[in-house]
Amino acid sequence: MRARRTAGWAASALVTALALTGVVAGPAAASGPAAAQERTGPVATAADPVTHQENDRVPEGSLWTQHYFPSSDRSGTELHADVLLPEGLPKKAKVPVILSVGPYFGHSGQSGAEGWTRTGPSDRFQDFIEGTDLFDQGYAFVMVDLRGFGGSTGCLDWGGPGEQADVRAAIDWAAKQPWSTGAVGLYGKSYDAVTGLIGNNLDQRALKAVVAQEPVWDMYQYIYSNGVPRPNVTGTANAYNSIATLAQLPDDDPRYLANSRYEQSHPECLTQNAAGYRIADQDDAFWTARDLAKAAKGTDTPLFVTQGFIENNTKPEEMQEYLDNHKGPERGWVGQWEHVRGGDRTSDGRLSMGREGWYDETLSFYDQYLKGTRPEVRYPVYSVEDSTGTWRAQRTWPAVERSVTLPLGSGSYVDDGGLSSLAALATSGLPALQKRVKPSGDWDMENAPTTDPAAPRGLAEGQALLQKAGKVTSSFFVWSKALKKSVRITGTPQISLSAEGEGNVMLKLYDVAPDGTAVMFDEQVSLLSTGRITVDLKATDWTLTAGHVLAVEVGSIRTGSWRDTPSGGTIDVKDARLRLALDDPSDDVPTGGARSPYLDTYLSQYTVDLPAGPATFTVVPGGRL
Repeated sequence: MRARRTAGWAASALVTALALTGVVAGPAAASGPAAAQERTGPVATAADPVTHQENDRVPEGSLWTQHYFPSSDRSGTELHADVLLPEGLPKKAKVPVILSVGPYFGHSGQSGAEGWTRTGPSDRFQDFIEGTDLFDQGYAFVMVDLRGFGGSTGCLDWGGPGEQADVRAAIDWAAKQPWSTGAVGLYGKSYDAVTGLIGNNLDQRALKAVVAQEPVWDMYQYIYSNGVPRPNVTGTANAYNSIATLAQLPDDDPRYLANSRYEQSHPECLTQNAAGYRIADQDDAFWTARDLAKAAKGTDTPLFVTQGFIENNTKPEEMQEYLDNHKGPERGWVGQWEHVRGGDRTSDGRLSMGREGWYDETLSFYDQYLKGTRPEVRYPVYSVEDSTGTWRAQRTWPAVERSVTLPLGSGSYVDDGGLSSLAALATSGLPALQKRVKPSGDWDMENAPTTDPAAPRGLAEGQALLQKAGKVTSSFFVWSKALKKSVRITGTPQISLSAEGEGNVMLKLYDVAPDGTAVMFDEQVSLLSTGRITVDLKATDWTLTAGHVLAVEVGSIRTGSWRDTPSGGTIDVKDARLRLALDDPSDDVPTGGARSPYLDTYLSQYTVDLPAGPATFTVVPGGRL
């Protein structure tokens, strides 16, 4: 067996850690001459750390060990953790822990073959480790596999009670290790940002801070929109079933490999996981257990979040509800970007979020709440990029100066997915409707295809002209008067209406310029039946400049972002109302940040021709905020 390293304190401390949790490495985790011969390189155990010099998959300046401990729900689920400790840490020293819990830490790769020739800890957050100089700053970094993934056993349970038990167990375990100060911070993006929100909701004393980049705020909203399935109603289940059954590298330790094959002897795990996504009822117990926004009520863990308002994957749905329910200290970067991390850059070197200093600000946040170190820099509570590409600082998000409820009136449309519009446009000489694309394939919260094809020029204009000619087609528009001064729409717009008929409704907001070009900046869909409904759109932060018009479209679903079933019937809409939260851009407090590169991509994809029609409402009644 390999000679013990001089950092023997780490080995003894880690053995003690297993004793404290009641988990002792058994024969499956033992190493010996035969096992060593089968390996292509050093593989860590709980008692035998590995350095970067011995295995180049271990980050420089750290010691890698592997551990196993039970989940907290008494299900018999065994969780696996990769621990990275500062290599030069003195004997008996303790450090705070940055913890990430998720499905992407398998040793063979995040979601598929990544070309590794030897096993080792995941490099998913290598950017964070290097960007913060994490080990030199005196932190441990721990990666825990959720049940069913990597080296953990159990049936995967997407955001559900099982995974919530795993997050609870991981926080407790990390806090109680002999090398831990007992202060734990969660870090993640996408799925492992969801586990950060879960951690906040669990309200454990050991959890001192959460950094969650681009999370899902309510798991139902990722799969359905008010009863209408998204394409990933099957795609996401398939993606995570695939990740859960990834083959791991043959040189890993036997216990890890045995756990990674759990689904082979428990095929029901994959069936059960897929079945849950097919429950369309938002009030079903399956989804109420996964309503993270509602469960955040009264929580107070310091929380640092990022959210792209226009991103295509983990959208800002129920974001405001979560933040309103959270009562603890908050920090946020929110703006006009895609599904990216705070430190990500484009291929030409520009910061994807447009703002410098992600790693410094994140480290300062952890220092404050895990070490009690007073920040040397006073960062804004929220740094916000609005639709103009400019950045401002504010004390909370959203900052609302006035809430208004605007009358949209009545109208009718045919719930046919655009077929009546296609027929009418074909005989009118106006531009034809672009063929609707319904995407297929599997994707997870980290990777999603573009599901909305760019709208063709002239389509919205043709729809509006058909409406003016008295034709009832797939949608109708309502226009505001031109704004006399710039105003920002922020928070979560909401539309209520009374309907007669059965089917679907799509609701869209457009920013219409004086030249007739319009940007669709918010949308949502819902099932409807005769009666009154209220629909929350996505959270937004969009400035309508002076002279622009707000247009609202109500109609059938005509994009690839949903798998709707058109009813074919005519829907009569009465007493539609739009509720908006408004802010005055003139009193913004500027802060550092450049225009995020994705904003221009979004504008090119979602700009259409839509000349302003007959104005029926005013965005700012009375003219004052």
